[in-house]
Amino acid sequence: MTFGVDNLPYAVFSRPGEAPRVGVRYGDQVLDLAPALHDEVFNAPSLNPFMARGRGAWHDTRALIQNKLTGDTSMTERHLVPLEQVRLHLPFEVADYVDFYCSIDHASNIGQIFRPGTEPLQPNWRHLPVGYHGRAGTVVVSGTPVKRPQGQLGPGVFGPCAKLDIEAELGFVVGAPTTLGSPAGAFEDHVFGVTLVNDWSARDIQAWEYVPLGPFLGKSFATSISPWITPLEALPRIPGRAQDPPPVDYLRRQGDWGLDISLEVLLNGEVVSRPPYSSMYWTPDQMLAHMTVNGASLRTGDLFASGTISGPSPGERGSLIELTWNGSEPLKLASGETRSFLEDGDTVTIRATAGDLTLGEVSGTIA
Repeated sequence: MTFGVDNLPYAVFSRPGEAPRVGVRYGDQVLDLAPALHDEVFNAPSLNPFMARGRGAWHDTRALIQNKLTGDTSMTERHLVPLEQVRLHLPFEVADYVDFYCSIDHASNIGQIFRPGTEPLQPNWRHLPVGYHGRAGTVVVSGTPVKRPQGQLGPGVFGPCAKLDIEAELGFVVGAPTTLGSPAGAFEDHVFGVTLVNDWSARDIQAWEYVPLGPFLGKSFATSISPWITPLEALPRIPGRAQDPPPVDYLRRQGDWGLDISLEVLLNGEVVSRPPYSSMYWTPDQMLAHMTVNGASLRTGDLFASGTISGPSPGERGSLIELTWNGSEPLKLASGETRSFLEDGDTVTIRATAGDLTLGEVSGTIA
């Protein structure tokens, strides 16, 4: 079973006329957790109250759900709701949003595109996971239409984005908070789970505005996430990619937090890229350590994302600006159409597998 007891991603769902509440996916059904587990924390319209309970509760609850679904199922069957009967909502209240830039292949490609003839990586890139703060209020659930943004495109030029792009990413959802002034502890004590992310990007707005302070309007208009949050405990882990030079002490890895996740990017139903998360240079434990080493606090519901996931080969690039080399090499689709960047009406879907697990996909259509 693709969504069996080894998976069990969480979501917030509702049926017509009923309030949103928390469930987990089991096959093609959603287990309504509040009545199934006799726990009112799951009657909330977000995962935040449950995530705030911490790692011990996450583990014990997952084990309890697994036992109920594999043991005497007579008490749980009546709380299983077919997927076709539910609406899925934004699964958690996003407190803060941070986007990183952790793929060396992506960063190298972007450096060559934006700064041809120079060293692709900036001097700091191999020494720390570069990131920036985004907008929590424009994180939307999969299926939400994405409106083409407007902005400055050059000196005295204002108008709609002509280079609308995607970024295939993996997002990490914080459950357990920290106090201001104290760095985070162990990664697994704070991060509840993962979700697929499409951080939509207006490349022409970005190219004009990003010097010297980095992404702003070119990124802040929409970030789509899957409605499904896969528990961290479910994911297959591998050693992270070798790093040269060795990172400073606070960034030294304390365990294997490379993740064996394979993504697919679909444009109007056609697979155009297969980015491998295993090729990422900076691992998520290093992202969390860097994000909090200065004393910045975590809040329940914080989201931080990996940045575009790209591998070393052309068919593994996680953005259109790389796949088409900034429009100079348009994609040729099976329909006979070509694309340099997104056109109105285009639908982008990102899906992924992690070993035998399937992650919940994220999709959006350009309005």
